Amino acid sequence: MREIKYQTGIIDPLNKALGRLEAPLAPAEAGQPGWQLLREELSLPAAVLYEDRLVHNLQWMRNFMGEYGVQLAPHGKTTMAPKLFARQLAEGAWGITLATAQQTAAAAAHGVKRVLMANQLVGRRNMEIVADLLRDPGFEFFTLVDSAALVDQLGAYFRERGQTLQVLLELGVTGGRTGVRDAAQQADVLDALSRWPDALSLAGVEIYEGVLQEEADIRQFLRRTVAVTRELAAAGRFGRSPVVMSGAGSAWYDVVAEEFARTDIGAPIDIVLRPGCYLTHDVGIYRAAQERILSSNPVAQKMREGLLPALQLWAYVQSIPEARRAIIGLGKRDAAFDAGMPIPAQLYRPGTEAPVAVPAGWKVTGMMDQHAYLEIDAGDDVRVGDMIAFDISHPCLTFDKWRHIPVLDSQLRVIDIVQTYF
Repeated sequence: MREIKYQTGIIDPLNKALGRLEAPLAPAEAGQPGWQLLREELSLPAAVLYEDRLVHNLQWMRNFMGEYGVQLAPHGKTTMAPKLFARQLAEGAWGITLATAQQTAAAAAHGVKRVLMANQLVGRRNMEIVADLLRDPGFEFFTLVDSAALVDQLGAYFRERGQTLQVLLELGVTGGRTGVRDAAQQADVLDALSRWPDALSLAGVEIYEGVLQEEADIRQFLRRTVAVTRELAAAGRFGRSPVVMSGAGSAWYDVVAEEFARTDIGAPIDIVLRPGCYLTHDVGIYRAAQERILSSNPVAQKMREGLLPALQLWAYVQSIPEARRAIIGLGKRDAAFDAGMPIPAQLYRPGTEAPVAVPAGWKVTGMMDQHAYLEIDAGDDVRVGDMIAFDISHPCLTFDKWRHIPVLDSQLRVIDIVQTYF
């Protein structure tokens, strides 16, 4: 048993009551098979996933990508849940996209064998993490480069290790994020790569179009990407076959699929799209994106209903201190609020038959760390102890607040527990 040292001396901690400090909550304590949400067998607040909607979304995106003949490497930073990675891979994903060396290590430790790190690999410890993973000959890894300075740092490190790192040339736009802006910057990166032929291998080209807002600008950026990839292929600059050409976040994957799917670079190519939020979807920013896709994309229009929100948060009504205000046991520690407040969806009173839709006028007007202010109408039938389900916008910043997320069947019974590794 570990002891905790305080200034007053050594105290035998409350380990017997609290469990090991390394694991303050075991998965079984978050939920066990058969536990039922409406019987109050789960501690609230709780984030939950709905199995039928996960299955729908997995199959929908698999079919969408299949129609275009492109590969899917969903962005794992959304969930950082290896169980969900495994389900995505089982549905045909080419690999998993991640953003950091630590995320990559977590995914590899749970059996992911191909990672596209849609970010620059900077810093000796981060390089060391990746280099250690590459000692496994079955593990394939890609990272991005957009400067000669980074190329030289990576080249020096991986030459010292006697390893070869696969890199993707990242293209960018003025005012955007990372990525080379023009032909001169691109030439500098390519010249630098030529200095490290034994340590770095150019495997393809990558972009992130989500920094742009207008479809016309996005299409222009995508066509530039195709042109650059074709030029580099003709010049024999790529060290991997098939060449990787990658783009697409969760908002514009349809446009990327349209532009990239018709690509002919005169060589084999893996076109890899990276949406991550499709798995759980939401009722905010990604629902708006999906509505655009369903209204304009011919492939999406011929498929059955679009993506469905598969993530909700349930919480109790804690207090009704005023006629038009209820206080909910849900706050910034529990739900994303960067892209809009949680949206009340269902109301359940323990002991009744089933949840019902909340009144149309209810809305969350503010949140503190562990409390939400719910605006109601005077006289609404709501009581302390009632349970409310909330939809969310932006699943990425909800997942990272939970270590264990129960998966529920259509009867709201626990059938699995998903662990996250942020």
